[in-house]
Amino acid sequence: RSSSMSTAAKMKIGTHDGAFHCDEALACWMLHQTSEFKHAEITRTRNPDILKEMDIVVDVGAEYDPTRHRYDHHQKEFTTTLDAEHTTTKLSSAGLVYKHFGKEVLQEILGKREEEEINKLYMMVYDGFIEEIDAVDNGVSCYPPDILPKYKISTTLSARVARLNPNWNDKTLVPDEQFKKAMAIAGEEMRSIVLRIGNAILPAATIVRHAIADRLSVDESGKIMSLEESGGLPWKEHLFDLCAEEGELAAAARELLYVLYPDSSGGWRIQCVPVKAAGFENRKGLPVEWCGLRDQVLSDKTGVEGCIFIHANGFIGGGKNPGA
Repeated sequence: RSSSMSTAAKMKIGTHDGAFHCDEALACWMLHQTSEFKHAEITRTRNPDILKEMDIVVDVGAEYDPTRHRYDHHQKEFTTTLDAEHTTTKLSSAGLVYKHFGKEVLQEILGKREEEEINKLYMMVYDGFIEEIDAVDNGVSCYPPDILPKYKISTTLSARVARLNPNWNDKTLVPDEQFKKAMAIAGEEMRSIVLRIGNAILPAATIVRHAIADRLSVDESGKIMSLEESGGLPWKEHLFDLCAEEGELAAAARELLYVLYPDSSGGWRIQCVPVKAAGFENRKGLPVEWCGLRDQVLSDKTGVEGCIFIHANGFIGGGKNPGA
């Protein structure tokens, strides 16, 4: 049993039929970004005789052999991770294709970039996107098994792709057409993440480092840095990367408590530095007695004119100028 999704091409990509998952949908999309497989036909089947005829096979076939372009991860002996630094998550078909074709895919999305930049992007995109797909497909939880999540997350990319599979009682949808939609959704997600990292996050690194170096001109405590760029500049990633380094600037980064930056309305924000880049706990929150107050009430309480608000949870506040 097999089905073909033709794009009038000579090269052939094979993957399994039946219910599809995010990893092979993303793997196939990435292959379509490469020069070799850009116009390849995709055949969804589990028939080994048909799979033998494929130029590349992903997520089926019980074989990992990059010399023959076989990229399955379901075999019992499979233990491959991205590299020696990644020991928790085994690769899915998405991770395998990324491991072998990822840098070419990044160049296709972003345009020509220097090798050093691509190498950094390669690791950032894996850590910030691909590993999630690998982990979900391989059943690796974000939490230890004895910790019960406080709420259910049902809008991940893997969940959105899964919902594209025809329901058991819906015979109107064509699985191959749904798989094309899954590829498109997964690809658009990857493209948007790569573009943000390459065009917004990486260029912000120098700005953040300069702001930390200039912290004493903001406040003599050295615990506040000011960003002159408008709100949205991604500072957390670079601050915590710097925290892991050695030297005076890294030590200063580990002591920062607050960040000032202009917002889109012409005012200024103060935001607490979190304990972890992706966490909600702060190194030091704004004073509890200010939390939830606004405008003149807040200015009267703080003794500083021009205050606009302090969030009820005390992690961020706003004022009409940086002094507020």
